[in-house]
Amino acid sequence: MVDLLAKERTIAKPSYNRWLVPPAALAIHLSIGMAYGFSVFWLPLSKAIGITEVVPCPEDLNWFAKIIADECDWKISTLGWMYTLFFVYLGSSAAVFGHWLERVGPRRAGVVAACCWGGGLLISALGVYIHEIRLLWLGSGIIGGCGLGLGYISPVSTLIKWFPDKRGMATGMAIAGFGGGAMIGAPLAELLMQHYASPTSVGVWETFVTLGLIYFIAMLCGAFGYRLPPLGWKPAGWEPPPQRKTMITAHHVHLYRAPSTVQFWLLWGVLCMNVSAGIGVIGMASPMLQEVFGGKLIEVDLSLAQLSGQQIKDVALIAAAFTGLLSLFNILGRIFWSSLSDYIGRKITYFIFFTLGMLLYASAPEAGQLGFVALFVALFCFILTMYGGGFATIPAYLADMFGTQFVGAIHGRLLTAWSTAGVLGPVLVNYIREFQIERGLPNQDAYNVTMYVLASLLLLGFTCNLLMRPVAQRYYMTEAELESERRLAHEAVAGKS
Repeated sequence: MVDLLAKERTIAKPSYNRWLVPPAALAIHLSIGMAYGFSVFWLPLSKAIGITEVVPCPEDLNWFAKIIADECDWKISTLGWMYTLFFVYLGSSAAVFGHWLERVGPRRAGVVAACCWGGGLLISALGVYIHEIRLLWLGSGIIGGCGLGLGYISPVSTLIKWFPDKRGMATGMAIAGFGGGAMIGAPLAELLMQHYASPTSVGVWETFVTLGLIYFIAMLCGAFGYRLPPLGWKPAGWEPPPQRKTMITAHHVHLYRAPSTVQFWLLWGVLCMNVSAGIGVIGMASPMLQEVFGGKLIEVDLSLAQLSGQQIKDVALIAAAFTGLLSLFNILGRIFWSSLSDYIGRKITYFIFFTLGMLLYASAPEAGQLGFVALFVALFCFILTMYGGGFATIPAYLADMFGTQFVGAIHGRLLTAWSTAGVLGPVLVNYIREFQIERGLPNQDAYNVTMYVLASLLLLGFTCNLLMRPVAQRYYMTEAELESERRLAHEAVAGKS
């Protein structure tokens, strides 16, 4: 097994078709992308004890006592911390293991990611079964989050090396599956929960077991499908464009020097602000649609609390479809915007993201108040194209600024911005919502202030992008440093495939 995972075994033969690599990346990213669909579990898990209705914890219990209590249900804000842990550990593990991945290759990293993500879901299933929230945080949040990090960055530098002529499109393909994971996973999870539901179970732990096994197998297939091009490979008939005074460098910056540049931290701010705004919405997509529109989703003029049991199930299915629809536009945006950035440039692409994003977030509350379901859905679908496009374009932006030698590892360190956003976005949405509800605001109006706050985050990202300039020449690697690193990474070996 160790020999099968060796980087030398992944070096492709000269006749290898580079278009076979994107499906391998897609298999892994579609699996870990279910992290975006976890909002479909919040409402069922908030009734894990009561089954049909929430069993609240006594008000005199402190926070820790509520965490370990096994006779009352979890709050959605408590469950939301698992979603936050996903992205904290995604960014942290990507930052810590990014250099290791460049040295050992994407296949070994993909296998480890499969074990963490699939195994984490099984641990979470146990946590639901015995009603222990800390096992959910450990399983999906921490262990699963590490699987997310390794699985997320494993194809980035691989595809950039296979597609030097189309960096934006390549990173779009690498990241697209992550945005589309919930498009398949969320409706599937909803159907599985309804299939497994019984008078004594809401069907979540059984669903976790099923998904864990499916994703483990799919990710192993993807990991063993990875191939790397031999050193010096380039597409037939393609020559690197002549170096001009642009934002694209022909040199390389070492992983350890990149954080010393102002460009790294400006891009960190760009990613953090874009993700904070989008991730806050995605994390509450299913409950938000249900609470804002309630019975209007099934042409009944009642709030969510006034609906019957079957009506609530019908609304939940529509909300799960909404989550899946957001994932569809997320994945389309990743391919469209990153490919477009090859022609208009990364800086202009992010200028569009932040400018339009501020306008759309600020318009969403009015669409909800007027009851325009189609407009509300359309606004967030378009927002999700830019959210996904921001993720897919950032690796190409990094390659433009820092070169390709360490782009995967630098991308891993930049994903600490995602970790920060994973705390900032969901906390803003969850706690601003609860704060307003506790003071008597109707559930359907509890998201308005949040939308304005998220729009203000985009203004900060806009400023960071506006300040971007090329990296100073003093940070570039020398030819000797570059050759030494390539030897350590076994890039001169064109062995077995």
